[in-house]
Amino acid sequence: MRRVAEIAATFALAFLVYLLLTLPSGTFGLWSAEELLAGAVIALLAALASHRLLWEQGGWRLLNPWRWVVFLVYLVGPFFLAMAKANLDVAYRVITGRINPGIVRFNPGLKTDAGRTLLANSITLTPGTLTLEVDEETGDFYVHWINVRNVDPAPEEVCGPFPRWAKVVAE
Repeated sequence: MRRVAEIAATFALAFLVYLLLTLPSGTFGLWSAEELLAGAVIALLAALASHRLLWEQGGWRLLNPWRWVVFLVYLVGPFFLAMAKANLDVAYRVITGRINPGIVRFNPGLKTDAGRTLLANSITLTPGTLTLEVDEETGDFYVHWINVRNVDPAPEEVCGPFPRWAKVVAE
């Protein structure tokens, strides 16, 4: 019964966000019937896929407005800068051929699925790195890195400040 309530609450939140994002798009009134149906289907799929992430360890933690502000600061600041720097680094390595690719393992110390997901996506979106696996039991990340300098790196060597930000935003 609890799972159904979690899915229903997540559906309601996702549908509300969809309605807000598509507010002025209806032909007669606010939304067309087709648009409402599409929004309901999209919200249901989003709820089924993400309700565990939203409700893990006490629920509404990710709905805290302060976490969203911190997340936006992270996206505009450290993540954008790291992505720009990584693009330049990958371009340099492609032009010069100076690469030393490999797979490395490190543990960023994240405890929640939300924190691990945020970090894994941040790593994968940054050119030159790709998250291959996250060990659920130990929390170890396996990452393909374009320029392995250390076979047993600290998390900061591979992904810079991302683990600290993932802790602040999602844990």
